[in-house]
Amino acid sequence: MGVTKKSVKVFAHLVAALTSIALYSVNTFAATLPPDAVDIMHHRYDGGGMEISGPSVLVRKSIGPQVSVTGHYYVDSISAASVDVIATASEYEEERTEFSGGIDFLHEKTILSGGYTNSSENDYEANTAYFSVAQDFFGDLTTLSLAYARGWDSVGKRGQAESDWEDKDLQNYKLGLTQVITKNALFSIDVDVITDEGKLENPYRQNRYVDPNDSTAYLYQPEVYPDTRTSTALGFRGMYFLPYRASVKLEYRYFSDSWDIQANTYGVSYSHAFDESWIFETRLRYYEQDQARFYSDLFPFANSQTHVARDKELSTYSGITYGFGVSYEVKQGVIPFVKRLQLSLLADILDYDYENFRDVTASGSYLPGEEPLYELDAWVTRTSLIVEF
Repeated sequence: MGVTKKSVKVFAHLVAALTSIALYSVNTFAATLPPDAVDIMHHRYDGGGMEISGPSVLVRKSIGPQVSVTGHYYVDSISAASVDVIATASEYEEERTEFSGGIDFLHEKTILSGGYTNSSENDYEANTAYFSVAQDFFGDLTTLSLAYARGWDSVGKRGQAESDWEDKDLQNYKLGLTQVITKNALFSIDVDVITDEGKLENPYRQNRYVDPNDSTAYLYQPEVYPDTRTSTALGFRGMYFLPYRASVKLEYRYFSDSWDIQANTYGVSYSHAFDESWIFETRLRYYEQDQARFYSDLFPFANSQTHVARDKELSTYSGITYGFGVSYEVKQGVIPFVKRLQLSLLADILDYDYENFRDVTASGSYLPGEEPLYELDAWVTRTSLIVEF
């Protein structure tokens, strides 16, 4: 088994986020139930020696005018030969499956939502329950939303009895406000506070330190993280609808946590409709972050501090994501019993540079700490079919 379990999860979650399937996100528009629909999607991530792909199926069905239920099935097939795997272990393959169920209840201008998600791997089990409420005010021009999610995870290693797995608990508090400014402009702000407790380090990952018997070599030891982590994120989004069937969206997100990581995300996207059926979009996203206080690419000696980490996702790095997509939509009346059908192809190109994480697999002879800095290039693609009834 490789040592990049956490990185695999990071990339898997990135793919999931880019698909825009957020089962416990809060509705930020006027209080209406989502339409009855079937959403079939296939995603693929390819980069950094890793391939992640799989299908997703989401079904929504109304039960009367006030209740809507949702079911979701999601799969990640993972093949990893990343820089971490090659450095200390061999390539591996595994599969993650996820099942979710949710319900929305509409009462006048209020939507109450709740649900449960189970995600399972051969050495990781995650369970999450969530609840949210969204309320419209001031003639449906303002929406205030509150959400809470609680996760119970179990972390183990391949071949280890489940009774020996360790626990990880998560709590997520979310507050959001959306305001219609004019008939063409929309603004929203949201705050997320997340607390993690338990087994937070990757049981497979290792950090490196200088060999005490040979300063031109290095050795490995397991990572050790703090048992708790609290993070806060503040996001701003603005959308403006242009008069020629197009829209511009601006985003900014600030993140900080108790591990001294600070990050900024800037985004801009543009969407343009042509004829009655085609929609083209493009987007640009820039991300930057500082390292965790206990991170180092190379420690001076074994157990040099209480907490040690060499996860590149905890290092100092920045990156740009270039996105583009095209959608074709069939309106009501063309296909019997179908209100809307949309076929979409979306793609993102990731280009990330790591400022203090070095590629120990680079060819050539290097002293410890003098290897080339790591760079990541990747593609993420999503193909989806949405049918509303």
